[in-house]
Amino acid sequence: MPRLLLVVMLLGFQQLKAQSVLFNGKDLSGWQIHGTEKWYVENGELICESGPDREYGYLSTLKAYKNFVLKLAFKQEANGNSGVFFRSSVKGTIIKGWQVEVAPPDQHTGGIYESYGRGWLIKPAPEKEKYLKMGDWNQLKIEVKGNQVTTYLNGHKMIQLRDDKIGAGEGGIALQIHSGGGIKVRWHNLKIREL
Repeated sequence: MPRLLLVVMLLGFQQLKAQSVLFNGKDLSGWQIHGTEKWYVENGELICESGPDREYGYLSTLKAYKNFVLKLAFKQEANGNSGVFFRSSVKGTIIKGWQVEVAPPDQHTGGIYESYGRGWLIKPAPEKEKYLKMGDWNQLKIEVKGNQVTTYLNGHKMIQLRDDKIGAGEGGIALQIHSGGGIKVRWHNLKIREL
């Protein structure tokens, strides 16, 4: 029995060790800004905010991630239209990849949108829209493995999707500011575990 307990503890430690912090709470190390919109750090939080151009903006990881579990917290202030892209690539402010939507109430937070492609692939069921806490901190979990994506909002499963095009995708993770202006979203506790 002690040997089994040791094995379980070692496996748990390896899982913990494999989890990486994507945002260090101090600066934008490991990230790249795309566009003229604002990305900055304040009180240990990563903040995205519309700039004077009121255009799309992205903050992308320098590293690519294929299969992973990403956990983060977000808080929408004003208009919260944003998102988390995965297996994505950015040139200028043109992004190719898939977005887990982060949006105001009843605008499909947790759904999957393919940018410059097929558009909406899946939206959460209407009764799941209630899980978003506008103006408060929300916990988002994104699991990407092979051709399958599953999202969770505040502990509730939002969608599960199998898609071969996603399965073949490559690239990094990117946070978005939607065009139109008036957007401000706070992020913190961004952690990723590669699978």
